Formats: sequence, structure tokens, C-alpha cells
Amino acid sequence: MLDVVGALEKSKADEILTANATLSKQLEEHQQRFEGIAPDAVRKLVEEKRKLEEAQQLKAGEFERVLESRLKGVRTELEKQLAGVTGERDSLHAKLSSIQIDQAVVTAASQRGLRASAIPDITARARNTFRLVKGVPQAFESDGRTPRAERDDITPLSVAEWIDAQVSDAPHLFESNSGGGAGGDGSGGAAHHSGQNPFRKETWNLTEQMKLQKSDLALAARLKAAA
Repeated sequence: MLDVVGALEKSKADEILTANATLSKQLEEHQQRFEGIAPDAVRKLVEEKRKLEEAQQLKAGEFERVLESRLKGVRTELEKQLAGVTGERDSLHAKLSSIQIDQAVVTAASQRGLRASAIPDITARARNTFRLVKGVPQAFESDGRTPRAERDDITPLSVAEWIDAQVSDAPHLFESNSGGGAGGDGSGGAAHHSGQNPFRKETWNLTEQMKLQKSDLALAARLKAAA
């Protein structure tokens, strides 16, 4: 006996042979059914039949009916083409929006110490919040219609402010030194999360400045520049 690698069992081989025989028989039946029929000739006959029917209708004074029939065919074809173009446009717009939102979020989050492994997570969260409006990522509430604002309920929520909230709400997405700065020890990160910039004239706070510089130097520099 030969030890053949990959050999089929007899039952499997018989099953394949039976299936092939059935397909061959079906193909032969179809060939016999349409033997002597040329597809181009059939299409030509259909077109001639349509023209003959139109000619008869025109002789009977049914011009409007003929016109309506022709316009219906043209309109159906145009609607089909328009649907295809619209679908392609919407698909491209969705892809472009995702790319631009992802880029903006990853850039801002990287400045806060985003972990490389957390990129899929942070971009998925962002897509549930931001939409591209006139080429700029804009945050919306969960209803997808109401613009989302910062704590003052006036200023539109920026990507940078949203990232700051993620540092506090999802610290596992960021390196420990960044997460600690915005974490729950009540230091500089908490002051910033409350919406107050200790470097601004109206909210000047030297103690919070020192805490923030110790806990998150990058954030402190950004707040100082923004002031």
C-alpha cells in the first residue's frame, strides 16, 4: 500500500465526482436550451420591437405616451448613476473625515504622552465625539446634533481640551508621568481640568503653577503660552 500525503477518502472523491457530473448535465441542458440563440440578435429584436410599438403609438396620436416612456427610461438610468456617484462621494467623505480626525487627535494626544498601543482606542473614542465641519474637527453631544462646549458652555470643545479630559478619565491610555499630572492627586492636572489656567491674570495662582510644573511640565508650558 502507498502512503500518499493529501489523498482523498473514497467517499469524498465520490461526492466530488457526483457533483461534477450534475454540473456538467445542467450545463449541457442550458446549452441545448439556448442553442442557436445569439444574445446580440435578441437585444436587436427587443430594440426593434420597442421601436415598432412606438411607431404604432405615434400613428395613434399617443405622442405624450411615447415621450413619457422614453423619459422614464432616461430618468431611471440617471437616478441609478446619481445614486452611485452619491454613494461614492459619501464614502470618500467619511474616510477623509476619519483620517483628519484621527490625525488631529493622535497629534494632540501624543503631546500628552499617548501610548502607541492606545491609538486605536483614542481614535475610536474621538470618532464618537468629533465630526468634520468645514474641514475642522468639531465635537458634538451624544445626539450627534448639539455642539459640545467646554465648561463655560460657550467655547466649542477643542481637540486639545478633549484630550485633557481623556488624560483624567482614561489615564491607562497615557504614559504614567502624563496620567499622573492630570490624575486624581488634586495638583496641577485637577486645576486645569476644572477649566482654570493658573498662569492667566484673572486666575493667577502661584502655588498651582509650581504643582503643575512638577507634575506635568509639558502641560504647564502649554498653559503658560496660552495665557
